[in-house]
Amino acid sequence: MNIRKKISIALLSVIVPFTSQAQQVKGLTVHESEDSPTKQLNFRENKLDEAPNIVLVLLDDVGYAQMGHMGGQIETPAFDEVADKGLTYSRFHTTALCSPTRAALLTGRNHHKAETGAIMEVGTGNDGYTTLLPQEVGSFAKVLQQKGYSTSWYGKNHNVPNWESSFTGPFDRWPNDLGFDYFYGFLGGDTDQFHPALVEDRKRITAPDTNADGSEYHITTDMADKAINYIQSVNAVAPDKPFFVYFSPGAVHAPHQAPKEYIEKYKGRFDEGWDVYRENVFNNMKAKGIIPADTELTPRPESLPAWNTLNEEQKMVYARMMEVFAAFTDHTDAQVKRVYDAIEDMGKMDNTIFIYIAGDNGASAEGGMDGLLNEMAYFNGFPEKWEDKVEAVKTNRLGTEDYFNHMPAAWAWAVNSPYQWSKQIASHLGGVRNAMAISYPKGIEGRGEVRTQFSHVTDIAPTILEVAGLEMPKQIDGHTQVPFDGQSLVYSFNDEKASEQHTTQYFEIIGNLGIYHDGWWAGALRTIPWLYDSEDVSITDMEWELYDLNSDFSQSKNMAKEMPEKLEYMKYLFFAEAAKANALPIDDRRAERFRSTFRPSLTAGQTTFNYPNGLRLPEGATPFTKFQSHTLEASIQPYKKGDQGVFITQGGRFAGFVLRVDKAGYVYYEYSNTVNQFTIKSNVRVKPGTTNISAKVVMDAKKPYTPSTVTLFAEGKKIGEGRIGKTVPNLFSLDETMDIGQDTGTPVTDNYKVKGSKYTGILNKVTLELINEFKDNTITK
Repeated sequence: MNIRKKISIALLSVIVPFTSQAQQVKGLTVHESEDSPTKQLNFRENKLDEAPNIVLVLLDDVGYAQMGHMGGQIETPAFDEVADKGLTYSRFHTTALCSPTRAALLTGRNHHKAETGAIMEVGTGNDGYTTLLPQEVGSFAKVLQQKGYSTSWYGKNHNVPNWESSFTGPFDRWPNDLGFDYFYGFLGGDTDQFHPALVEDRKRITAPDTNADGSEYHITTDMADKAINYIQSVNAVAPDKPFFVYFSPGAVHAPHQAPKEYIEKYKGRFDEGWDVYRENVFNNMKAKGIIPADTELTPRPESLPAWNTLNEEQKMVYARMMEVFAAFTDHTDAQVKRVYDAIEDMGKMDNTIFIYIAGDNGASAEGGMDGLLNEMAYFNGFPEKWEDKVEAVKTNRLGTEDYFNHMPAAWAWAVNSPYQWSKQIASHLGGVRNAMAISYPKGIEGRGEVRTQFSHVTDIAPTILEVAGLEMPKQIDGHTQVPFDGQSLVYSFNDEKASEQHTTQYFEIIGNLGIYHDGWWAGALRTIPWLYDSEDVSITDMEWELYDLNSDFSQSKNMAKEMPEKLEYMKYLFFAEAAKANALPIDDRRAERFRSTFRPSLTAGQTTFNYPNGLRLPEGATPFTKFQSHTLEASIQPYKKGDQGVFITQGGRFAGFVLRVDKAGYVYYEYSNTVNQFTIKSNVRVKPGTTNISAKVVMDAKKPYTPSTVTLFAEGKKIGEGRIGKTVPNLFSLDETMDIGQDTGTPVTDNYKVKGSKYTGILNKVTLELINEFKDNTITK
């Protein structure tokens, strides 16, 4: 036996136990062996070549009576086409608030099981409210991705805890780790539509100057450009590979910002006011068969004014605010239509399920009685001046980059017709019932039909997986999965009279409680949204209402007094379901929960922060300076005449501060408290050779809204001083970052521009130090 044979026999005795039967070792080299078959691409191996493409659209803060197909007076051709070519679900429900709905949508589990009992900014340590999405509550997108779908997400992601939203992570709750190959959008509750705080995958980027077609930049247009390019690229490279697109605009959440041509299109359309609008769309819904013919229109709450009691100036301002809101809705839907048309142009619409959910909750009443020019005023409790609203309308600037605006509460009530209340109110349909349309030519036979089965946002995940021919695995990445709470809606696609399968559902947001069971609804209202303060009564003693939704579609007849035993049963059922869903103890705290002490903090225990040039941080990753004295110190290479730009800024036009130097060499500390702007300028120019420029911000007292004194220094020598009359108590921004060495969002004042704000000299670092010095020069122990 020659040496070659001896080696082969010896090797075979070792190798064969570790090879599959299909692989046979025939020699020492490939020249004497038969190649094993290559492994197929996973989507082909999993036989997804005929699986449907999936598009999931979720709008933000939309009322039931807003979209054109639903009887609304706003043009929404995309929603209308999906409904006309498929189904409208007239009894579809969300959670009444942003982050909770989105967590339930992606996971198919109730929002408290997804640890999202509230928005990211108000999480606590209590189970159900931590905002930390568990690994055991995986997303359906992860399943699609692992089976071979191309997956992408565009727009709003309000499901990353704010202390995890910096570049330090962790990233396991960011889109890429939730099953999305690509993410392009923003992290947080809202963003400036013209100057968004963009994130691409895990990197913060600056928005382009224009849209792809050269028009004025707008994030929703940009999102559509990116989505269309992505699906066209997938089709070009792997035309038999299915795609999943999650298109989630920040629209129509505040700020209500839209291109001017869209705003002008609606001029004069809402001059009749909110009472007429609400009644007109109600009648339209009946005529279209969206709601039953015997539905009652619920009355206007006493706390909202009738339109005919307003003076002419009020009517002018409020009508314009609604025109801007309508334009924003129209523009958003137009971008969805572009995505829809692109798929149709590719010839793929027949095998695409297109799910269009108009709102993650009802329309928002957070604009208060008069509407807002700046949403940050609402979050910080600053009253706005009426004359500023009048000026914004008369100068035709409402809806532009100048304002972070929001419409009055009465318009939210109007577009939530025919229901009571609005966003946040989980106890009533105005907060939780949203319009949804689904088209799927290959799988849905009907066209333009209405489905009346009770459905919930948790039903979407199991629906998508069933349509794709997939199941939720028992484990994802080694984590045993909690079963779905939702039920697939496929049973109703081609059976109009099918018995509903989602028969019981609890609702809870900020102490507003609701329970649905077999056609009945019980609910307890905790807070009137436009009055903000809760009644002084314990949660367990709140007054409950009872409705028979089988005969009372709009919750117009409270039967609590007529059927007390039924009400008691429903109340007990609520607490039983809430306990199962991890919702207890109920938490009705509002402004108090914005305090960072309730949550983990990257800055805890630190007082000195050294920030390198170019750093960008979300507010949740920065130290709290709202009513805390502090210093800002820029360390620079020797200053040269003409060096200019921003050293540090946080927030922007709508609330924030900046320390900068202008081309002439003057140092500025500028501050916006949402309604007023303050500029403190040095008395002298910075001398060439200066290496240290700083500002000392000393609060009058350690309490919200305190005034402060700001002193400017160069090389430790005082060069200027001024006062801030009233400081921001809660937050600067939901989206704008702290920037070192330049401004990437909006300018704090109009005295400088973001473009060209990068410091032209060499900035080594900026040191932010928290100090315990206050106006009387005593040190707080």
